[in-house]
Amino acid sequence: MEIRDKVVVVTGAASGIGRALCERFAKEGAKAVVVSDIDTVGMAETLAALGDETEGMAVPCDVGNEQSVNTLVQETLKRFGQIDLFCANAGIFTAGGEEVAIEAWQKIWEVNVMSHVFAARAVLPSMLERGEGYLLNTSSAAGLLSQVGSAPYSVTKHAAIGFAEWLSITYGKRGIKVSALCPQAVRTAMTAGSEGGGVAGLDGMLEPEQLADTVVETLAEERFLVLPHPEVLTYMRRKTEDYDRWLGGMRRLHERFEDAYKARAERDLEK
Repeated sequence: MEIRDKVVVVTGAASGIGRALCERFAKEGAKAVVVSDIDTVGMAETLAALGDETEGMAVPCDVGNEQSVNTLVQETLKRFGQIDLFCANAGIFTAGGEEVAIEAWQKIWEVNVMSHVFAARAVLPSMLERGEGYLLNTSSAAGLLSQVGSAPYSVTKHAAIGFAEWLSITYGKRGIKVSALCPQAVRTAMTAGSEGGGVAGLDGMLEPEQLADTVVETLAEERFLVLPHPEVLTYMRRKTEDYDRWLGGMRRLHERFEDAYKARAERDLEK
């Protein structure tokens, strides 16, 4: 997909990856960029940064609420007539393991997984009617590998990948393209509390703008995996070639970062 003259929706667009995607899509000549987030102040700042050549619209949205996602889609269709690319980008992080409170598990499940389901339910009917459309679902390298220090993040990002795969398998022959964005550490509010990006930053911390470059390149090639950190593909191959050896390596990595993630989990509990 070429972004020029397309109508694009981006959730989680108030800052970080979402804002970088909006700005890059505008530079690529998108017909319209719809900026969506629960942070209305940041959303307005992103909208103002789009420039004059791309038409922008801001629509507040809680991606964990299906009616809110439906409203986002319907308002976009009402104004622009179609959605060419829907970027389900919003996500949250929760440190800890199986002991994390049920309420926190439910919240991260709604935001990191059900948001993609709600988006698909809302946007697919119009895309299928037209016979074309693109879904870009932000997951994480944790969805392909794992996340040391966070069971909820690892589990939900794996589920997000699984749903994106299913969408591609089910609707690929009907004109629907799907890509899964799977970065490691990116300099955003999510990584602000971990020095150097923690375990995910071992291969370097990317700026959101660098990630946006990879997104545009991958969309142009219509590949499923968007890997701003190319090392992730090597790690995936090691995982599938010798699962037990890979698990052993991940245990050693866990030991290396265990104290840091315990401290982060304690900070999360204090919030």
